[in-house]
Amino acid sequence: MGDALDIMQVAGLGAAALVTEMAKSTWESVRGGVARLFRRGGEESAEQELRLVDAARQRLVDSAESERGTVEERLRGELVIQLAAFLQKHPDAAQELRDLVGQFRGDGGRDGASTSVHHNSHSQVVISAGDINASGGFHYRAPEQSR
Repeated sequence: MGDALDIMQVAGLGAAALVTEMAKSTWESVRGGVARLFRRGGEESAEQELRLVDAARQRLVDSAESERGTVEERLRGELVIQLAAFLQKHPDAAQELRDLVGQFRGDGGRDGASTSVHHNSHSQVVISAGDINASGGFHYRAPEQSR
């Protein structure tokens, strides 16, 4: 159970990072890293896996701006399944995927976030590993102080 949970966690991180990178101008270098990862399963397997990733990216790029969030969410789900299935067949690739995600994020492969907030009185700090969306907008108020 622990290995399956770890595979899903790594697949989730990988899927989120891939979808984020798909719309960027650096996609070709990211795609190269993904291709190296998939080659662990052999050339034929890598070609099939990359076809799926390329088709996903094309759907994202072709999507209307108003539908982009929905398309990204759907693609993250599809890529989680694809990456989890790949990692089940090639569990030794999990660290390589973690490292690749770290390169995308520019954090050297660290999991989680690192934040330092100083001298922040009468305000709130919101930290997110991705987009924060809410219909109707957000309204933040400092917590009421006890009198």
